[in-house]
Amino acid sequence: MIIERSNIRDDITAAVREMILGGRIPDGDRVNEVALSSDLGVSRTPLRESLLQLEAEGLLASKPRKGFFVPPLTGSEFSQLYAVRPILDTEALRLGGLLRDRTLGELSMMNARLKGTTDPAEAVQLDEAWHRLLLSQCPNRVLLGLIEQMMVRTRRYELALFREVRQTYRAGDEHDQILDALRGGDLEAAADALRRNLSSGEGPILAWLASRGQQERGSNR
Repeated sequence: MIIERSNIRDDITAAVREMILGGRIPDGDRVNEVALSSDLGVSRTPLRESLLQLEAEGLLASKPRKGFFVPPLTGSEFSQLYAVRPILDTEALRLGGLLRDRTLGELSMMNARLKGTTDPAEAVQLDEAWHRLLLSQCPNRVLLGLIEQMMVRTRRYELALFREVRQTYRAGDEHDQILDALRGGDLEAAADALRRNLSSGEGPILAWLASRGQQERGSNR
């Protein structure tokens, strides 16, 4: 995967971000900067700038004299991350107000695609796109930027779960409830349905993380 486009740092950042989210650099692993710069065909300077950016996003951590590594997936971190989205997203929905019929139609069609897919990675991508469109009328761009950051950080957990466990991505019915409330002109009911939607996935991931931790402890005995 050779980076050739002009905006080199952004391209490197996107490439390494995808490696982390896709599990090519597993959680807990150290980033080999020499090997990575060779794989991407870039020098160490822009690569390090990108790694610092990913550290700011929460996808990497660093230790003095040891370099960068992908933080382990933990129930503690996930619970804290997951608690933020219901607060941010519902406020963004309220600020944006009721949606136009055209947008509601686009959301409905997108949700139908989400219900029809059997590919978990595609489902995660469609779900995120659906939420971006739902909140697209929010005038507070800083708030939307924070939501985007939370999406990236929770995506790491969702994709890791689907890589290890056969799981159906179920959000379509909850999306329908949000849309029904918006069509009825009830913004508060839509915000409540959105809050429930953004809270419903916590249990399965926490259970998987607990099971994963038990297996790791058992293998280390």
